[in-house]
Amino acid sequence: MTLFHGFGVFASSGSRGAAGAGYAVGGQIPNRDTVDKFLFSNDSRTTLATGLSSPRYQLAGFASATAGYAAGGKSPSTATVDKFLFSDDSRTTLATGLSSARYQMTGFASTTAGYAAGGVFPWTATVDKFLFSDDSRSTLATGLSFARRGLAGFASATAGYAVGGRRVSEPVMVGTVDKFLFSDDSRTTLATGLSSARYMLAGFASATAGYAAGGSPPTTTTVDKFLFSDDSRSTLATGLSVARRYVAGFASTTAGYVAGGNEDVAGTVATVDKFLFSNDSRTTLATGLSAAVRYATGFASQ
Repeated sequence: MTLFHGFGVFASSGSRGAAGAGYAVGGQIPNRDTVDKFLFSNDSRTTLATGLSSPRYQLAGFASATAGYAAGGKSPSTATVDKFLFSDDSRTTLATGLSSARYQMTGFASTTAGYAAGGVFPWTATVDKFLFSDDSRSTLATGLSFARRGLAGFASATAGYAVGGRRVSEPVMVGTVDKFLFSDDSRTTLATGLSSARYMLAGFASATAGYAAGGSPPTTTTVDKFLFSDDSRSTLATGLSVARRYVAGFASTTAGYVAGGNEDVAGTVATVDKFLFSNDSRTTLATGLSAAVRYATGFASQ
């Protein structure tokens, strides 16, 4: 889940970019190292010559002004963090990865640091923080409000959000939304969460609102919208083009994108839905992902 003040990740994470591009990274089936790139100027898609350092899925994405990060994932479970420079799409791998190997986490970012939150195995409430100045990693003293996996992420200019997910204890699926202030990394939990408890959803953000799209159970078309001004939630009249889970999210300054995932009937798809921030209307790109993919992550350049 990735911003410029709104990277997510969404899982899943959403991100904003101006004349930039969105990236859909990794995924399954089969396990992939592929990175698809969508130019925001015309929504055209290319596939990077250099993909991930290893095929994996259920990873987290976030981005700085100059690079996108793909953290963790499964195949097998890993602590690896790959970094893609937006200037030439070249890839390096950080010397210091996550504090522990895990997958099904989410990502979000401020202007100065990226965050990887939650995940499994084992189930964790951990939130790792990577400073963009030197890619050093620390772990927040206060993590998520409880251990969970399959959550989504997005961010405003001042805070990151970790949304939904699945936990060990009953009830298994949750609608919880944790909020982390970037000024001091303190955490609060919103009084109003998702419109329904779910996991394996995607997050993305505009300058004024964060969005949580899709997920299960049951598999849904729902897109919830959280206004950053007061953290109030509404649900879009038009959701995804079809109900799906295991989706990836990213965003430009003008639109959010939800890529791939699983439908109940059609199975894994290459569909990319686009939501205009000006009126929350939805279209579906004529050209989707380079292949049908689930469990990918997303981030974006400016």
